[in-house]
Amino acid sequence: MWCIDFFKASFRITVPALAFTLSGVPSGRAQTVSVAAVCNPASDGSNPCPRHIRLHTASSLSAMARVGRAMFFDQALSGSGHFSCASCHEPSLHYGPAGTAPVFLGGRNADRQGRREIPGLTYLERQPPFSIGPDDAVADDVVPAVAVPAAGTAHAAKSAVNTASSAANLVPQGGLFLDGRADTLLQQARGPMFDPDEMAANKDQVIKRLQTADYAAPLRELAGVRGQKSPDFLLAEGLFALARYQIENQAFHPYSSKFDFWLQGKAHFTPEESKGYVLFNDPAKGNCAACHVDTVRRDGLPPLFTDHQYEALAAPRNMALQRNKNPSYYDLGVCDQRPDGRKNLAPYCGMFATPTLRNISTRQTFFHNGIFHSLEDVLDFYVLRDIEPQRFYPEDTRGKAQLYNDLPQVYKSNVDRTDAPFNRKPGDVPALSRSERKAIIAFLKTLTDGWSDKNDNYKK
Repeated sequence: MWCIDFFKASFRITVPALAFTLSGVPSGRAQTVSVAAVCNPASDGSNPCPRHIRLHTASSLSAMARVGRAMFFDQALSGSGHFSCASCHEPSLHYGPAGTAPVFLGGRNADRQGRREIPGLTYLERQPPFSIGPDDAVADDVVPAVAVPAAGTAHAAKSAVNTASSAANLVPQGGLFLDGRADTLLQQARGPMFDPDEMAANKDQVIKRLQTADYAAPLRELAGVRGQKSPDFLLAEGLFALARYQIENQAFHPYSSKFDFWLQGKAHFTPEESKGYVLFNDPAKGNCAACHVDTVRRDGLPPLFTDHQYEALAAPRNMALQRNKNPSYYDLGVCDQRPDGRKNLAPYCGMFATPTLRNISTRQTFFHNGIFHSLEDVLDFYVLRDIEPQRFYPEDTRGKAQLYNDLPQVYKSNVDRTDAPFNRKPGDVPALSRSERKAIIAFLKTLTDGWSDKNDNYKK
């Protein structure tokens, strides 16, 4: 159900099938595996219970992946001839966006705003297809689709250290993009390429490029007789090549941050990083790990810092986006992924994907509409959203903050007001002090890939 048929090609690929890129992990459906308990840093910042983690084994790219690499940087695949995949997904920034613009300016004349902020492309190799099912924070496999609960159904609180209470929640999970509308890396590649606000290509143009580019000959050979006869099949093979490049290139999932070294007992946290890590996992403080799971699975797979699920956090409306000038326009995330979504997925309207926090400190835009531009802004919003709403939302004529102003009234009940630190109201003490927020940010910076143990000043 969740596979893409490459124009009736003889092969299929789904995200779960990509698990074979991790050494020792079988392809196909993974098994749900529980996580080990959090291990707080020792007084010297070391890990008192180091773990062995399974990592991708670097190897030479296959012929198909080499074609995908050439396509990834090929500006001629865009309608303007000026944009490639790398224009949005900068390799030096861990395949995330450069600059502070809330969304990408694309289209044939580079003057059309994209709909949402640019997501990163790293750590998608274990993303399951979209479904709605029980809350399993560590599942990387396909979860069977179930009935959507009625609006207003009780939602048990989600904790960083106790997942039993929220296990019965029915939640949207999996899928690619911020609304989960794609289930495979091929579908994902197709989206921006043909979006009039992004690369703005058309099918005939892309096919012609695949037939004439420097990489056309190896692609033709790999596509075989059918690829030479069927332009649609050749296009499908090109998209497959882009997917293979992301799967095979270790740069898309290196697991080379200071945190990964620390997990293995090869690095020491600074006192500030240690403090932030503890706060990150404390259910009464940051409670961040409730959604951004940070523990090694029992089978040795390193944490992705996401539970693959969706949350309605009520980011303020970003008036820098032209679409938002229209007061009747709303971006409702999961509900907008299909035509009947606002009717049949109403309890999830306003929910967007929980991203990985890996490499988060190299970003300059946050949330689906790019409203915030620093981790300090994000942490302030998390902690003070309902305590000091006037800091984030405009005031009405009576001087009252217009809470959750980027959601229609009918969907405001979907906003998370249960899970800490969102379970606050005006006058309450913030879950995290300013210094504690600063410590969490210090920890988040340990999630940036490319760290070397030569930088470990705390190593004895």
